[in-house]
Amino acid sequence: MTQDDTTPLTQAPNALPTTSGPMKTIAVGGTHYTLLGTAHVSAESANDVRQLIDSGHFDAVAIELCDARHHSMDNPDAMGEQDLFQVFKQGKAGMVAASLALGAFQQRIAEQSGIQPGAEMRAAVEECRTRNLPLLLVDRDVGITLKRIYRNVPWWQRFSLFSGLIGSVLSRQDVSKEDIEKLKEGDMLEATFSEFAAESEALYTPLIRERDRYMALRLAEEAPPGRYQHVLVVLGAGHLKGTSEHLETPLPENPKVERESLEASPPPSKLWKAAPWLITALVLTGFVVGFSRNTDLGWQLVIEWFLINGILSGGATIAALAHPVTVIATFFAAPLTSLNPTIGAGFVAAGVELYMRKPKVRDFSTLRHDVTQLKGWWKNRVSRTLLVFILATVGSAIGTWVAGFRIAGALFGSGAA
Repeated sequence: MTQDDTTPLTQAPNALPTTSGPMKTIAVGGTHYTLLGTAHVSAESANDVRQLIDSGHFDAVAIELCDARHHSMDNPDAMGEQDLFQVFKQGKAGMVAASLALGAFQQRIAEQSGIQPGAEMRAAVEECRTRNLPLLLVDRDVGITLKRIYRNVPWWQRFSLFSGLIGSVLSRQDVSKEDIEKLKEGDMLEATFSEFAAESEALYTPLIRERDRYMALRLAEEAPPGRYQHVLVVLGAGHLKGTSEHLETPLPENPKVERESLEASPPPSKLWKAAPWLITALVLTGFVVGFSRNTDLGWQLVIEWFLINGILSGGATIAALAHPVTVIATFFAAPLTSLNPTIGAGFVAAGVELYMRKPKVRDFSTLRHDVTQLKGWWKNRVSRTLLVFILATVGSAIGTWVAGFRIAGALFGSGAA
């Protein structure tokens, strides 16, 4: 496919090379935006980018990357530079694990296809450096997108969504030709979530529709009409239609305001925020009622609460191959943290694991490679600590519900006094 000729360029359209992917030029004010739809697993798309930049036609290049992915591209070991304790403290462990899983999926694609996904973005970065051209990063941060996906889907779909993500990227089965073809139409996030996105408007909106709008707003900020004459916009073919439609309609005079609204994480519902405190109040009330009826019953409820929480959470850390001290600490901490919504069993477990098995330099240097294999998640101390955090958190959550129902059954069941 070649460029859309409906909008004239200041240079003749035939001054641009013919491309293998769709291309459309939109004139806004004194600036012409040439949107190139690329395939993220395609040597041809990378060549298209090089040829267009080499033509000397453009004085700026915008690409479908965020700061974090650009930094990761320049520094593959960037993940290892993070302070793990701060990751857990700030509640980012799940997002980091998801990013590692996505990276593992990307590596599998590269191994099977012989092409590194995002080769056309790398080509744009390299060409801009060589020619000293402004490089504009216009996509939304991947962490924000994942958070908005998480907040936007109903709570009962979240576990299946992200367990499906982790399961699919850790599978050692070959990625099908159909999945690779999907990558040629969209991007890594879209390919990973495509099974869900097609059926879920709640998922499709933050994953695709919002990003189309976001990239148009970023272009209006970073390359407003008149700042540059010709801007090359390199983005996945699946985003070309939506982004171009936004550029063709008047954008806000102050695009920053709307852009920042698309970066905000939707707050959890008041009920969801209150749930941990409500559960704590109900459990403590159960203990009081139990002791008021019978001292033995009261102690029975306390012991069951302690054992169920401790065994499930501590057992989960065993599944993560945690240090024995971590397992013991989690066993004793989980029953208490379950009654304190300000701290979780996963945080305690990860903290102890970091103290007992501090990751070494080689763990960070081999992290990206290790997580491409299922056993690598347990072998590498960094990824294993993430597993300890996640599994301890899940075990504690399950233990809270199981023990809670046991208390309710003992107090209000048919055998209650």
